[in-house]
Amino acid sequence: MTEETDNQTEILSHTATAADEGARLDKVLAGAWPDQSRSRIKSLIEDGHLVQNDQTVLKMSAKVKQGDRFVLTIPPAEPATPEPEDIKLDVLYEDDDLLVINKPAGMVVHPAAGNESGTLVNALLGHCGDSLSGIGGVKRPGIVHRLDKDTSGAMVVAKNDVAHRGLSTLFSEDKENIDRAYIALVWGVPRQAEGEIEGNIGRSPRNRKKMTVLKSGGKYALTRYKVLAKRDDSLASLVECRLATGRTHQIRVHMSHIGHSLVCDPVYGRNKVSQKFNFETQQLLNTFNKQALHARTLGFLHPTTGQYISTQAPIPDDLADLIRSLELYL
Repeated sequence: MTEETDNQTEILSHTATAADEGARLDKVLAGAWPDQSRSRIKSLIEDGHLVQNDQTVLKMSAKVKQGDRFVLTIPPAEPATPEPEDIKLDVLYEDDDLLVINKPAGMVVHPAAGNESGTLVNALLGHCGDSLSGIGGVKRPGIVHRLDKDTSGAMVVAKNDVAHRGLSTLFSEDKENIDRAYIALVWGVPRQAEGEIEGNIGRSPRNRKKMTVLKSGGKYALTRYKVLAKRDDSLASLVECRLATGRTHQIRVHMSHIGHSLVCDPVYGRNKVSQKFNFETQQLLNTFNKQALHARTLGFLHPTTGQYISTQAPIPDDLADLIRSLELYL
């Protein structure tokens, strides 16, 4: 069983069964929590994060009895201090308070384990200098919303505390004054040319690395879509999606939920390429190793001037080539 607290602390629990009787603690826990490596579990136990029947356990070699209850607390990772890096940014708009950039696909937004450098945060620190210090925390300076690593497009970043507070409020509470439109290539053609997709989104109980639409729990999510173009054979279509809420993987989850997953989505899509496509299209699809999604439009009320800022991020060349090859024209 897994729980997640508001501060991103993860709590794992397991009650020993008859099959666990007499087995070593490390073997039982490795089987109970397959997403955690044995070395990771050992490290957490040695640091005092495992409780057995309300008593802290420090030895991996202890023998288990049926009915023993184990609770492992996994604390949130300590954020490293990001370093400024000279990474060129495609700036769509900039003033003293904020900037809007066109994030390329493949760029991680903020540093994390395995991605300590080359991130958007590293690039922003190099571009803005000390003005970002402390805004939004060490790990996410200036960031008020995010795009998935392999999603390209428009993102706004705050350059001072006033802008950060204003933008954070705007994105969390004032959705009416934000326009976020994405271009998505999807398999098939939605039955209705325009529509709304509602459904609470939360972590999948079957795969904790995926999000899904839940019957109960999760967070409310609403996506409005419009079909912009479709193939004559209905194998694929080009869809505009506008976010009324901002949940993790929202467009990818919602489009998959209605049976039209994003083209080449490695997590929520299907990878089988139809032989009905011509050779060029098949080649492009087989080498396009990311979801076909681009944040094209970002509009919002400026948090200090009150002016409406509207930006458009050009569709990247590889996605434009795929759209053209699929004979979908804006």
